[in-house]
Amino acid sequence: MSSRPRQLGIVVAGVALVGSGGWFAGSQMQSPADAAAAHRPPPARPVTVAVERRPLTASVITQGSVEYASPRRVTLAGPVGPPDSGSGDFGAGDAAVQRVTKAPVAGARVKEGDVLMQVSGRPVLVLRGSVPMYRTLGPGASGDDVEQLERALGRLGFDPGGSDGTYGQGDAAAVSRWYGSKGFRAQEPSFADRQQLGTLEAAVTTARQALLAAQNPGGAEESGGGAGAGAGAGAGGEAERLRLRAAQQQSDTADAALSAFRAGYGTKVPAGEIVFLPDLPARLDKVSVKTGDTPSGPVGTVTSSEVVVQAVVPGSDATLLRAGMTARVETPDGEEVEGRLVALGDDVPKNDAGDDKDAPVAPDGGSGGDASAPVPIRISVPSGKLTENADGSAKVTIEVGASDGDVLTVPIAALHTSADGQATVRVRRGTTVVRVSVEAGLSAEGRVEVTPSGDALKAGDPVVVGR
Repeated sequence: MSSRPRQLGIVVAGVALVGSGGWFAGSQMQSPADAAAAHRPPPARPVTVAVERRPLTASVITQGSVEYASPRRVTLAGPVGPPDSGSGDFGAGDAAVQRVTKAPVAGARVKEGDVLMQVSGRPVLVLRGSVPMYRTLGPGASGDDVEQLERALGRLGFDPGGSDGTYGQGDAAAVSRWYGSKGFRAQEPSFADRQQLGTLEAAVTTARQALLAAQNPGGAEESGGGAGAGAGAGAGGEAERLRLRAAQQQSDTADAALSAFRAGYGTKVPAGEIVFLPDLPARLDKVSVKTGDTPSGPVGTVTSSEVVVQAVVPGSDATLLRAGMTARVETPDGEEVEGRLVALGDDVPKNDAGDDKDAPVAPDGGSGGDASAPVPIRISVPSGKLTENADGSAKVTIEVGASDGDVLTVPIAALHTSADGQATVRVRRGTTVVRVSVEAGLSAEGRVEVTPSGDALKAGDPVVVGR
């Protein structure tokens, strides 16, 4: 009897075990539909960003190059010294090849009246003027370049006696005094010039003597008489008139030749001994020659002492800029200065240096054309600033607008504009999203100023920027 209850217990336990196994297996098994539903992403919800109350500042930012302003090539206009001499000895006449005997020094500051360099022992001097040197200046020359020289001599304290634009004895004396103050002798008449003057003066003397002889033929007429003498006198008179006419022409020709030579005789300034620059003092930025070179082509590049930053901006940004705006300039080494926008587009001066420091220029010159085309700009910085960073780069930031204190701002992506021009933002209120009409203002830093009607929007409200 005791075995049956035990067998019954075993059977019941087995059934329970089988049932629990079936339940566990059933709980772990899913249909394909249930499995797909379990891996489906949750319903999309709006992505929101909080409204902020903060100041906004709109800026144009670009990268530029720091350089000295107004680069200009310096080229000698002709020989240094008289054309028949390669040295300071004006009587040598050796026609030696001209050589640089003292080269210009890069980085030097050049002011009016300074000696820039020396060629074959002769000076190359610097004066202020806009008319370039293009010829030898000496007695008889006249023009704007002569007047420019006269004014410069006056500024230096060597008054030529006026500035009428005609080179006279006063100019020659002033030039001689100026050269002497620099330790040089001005180009006075050469040995060949003096010889030529003597030859012409002798020719005038000889011609005048011949004229006097023709005018007073002697006493031949006094010894003659009778009919035969009368007939000969007629023929002799015609011959004398011809001799007199020839003597007069010879005398006139000699006088004219002497006068013409004397008009250009005297102290001169050779074409290569003066360099006129429009702005002085200047800084000698680069030197293209060294001692021993023949000075052909540019001998160097000068700049002003003003430092500027040259850059370009997209045409769309250029429409926001105007001359006079404040610019912040930051160099890679951490130096920061406040500059001023002085020129943009076609107003940016063209570089006359002929090197690779040309300011970037838009394909269309900065005027008209593609609105996205780059436009050149120039930033002026205070005197003495950024000199250590010349030929380097700098970041330029120009503020083009700012909000009036703290304003409500939303990300630009949150702002929507309808076909009728009405701007709205979508704001999440609990589980719903509502549209709020706003007025858009300044845009900067990826955000835009918005002004709602009433209290429909405030700082901290979540605005929808996507899903």
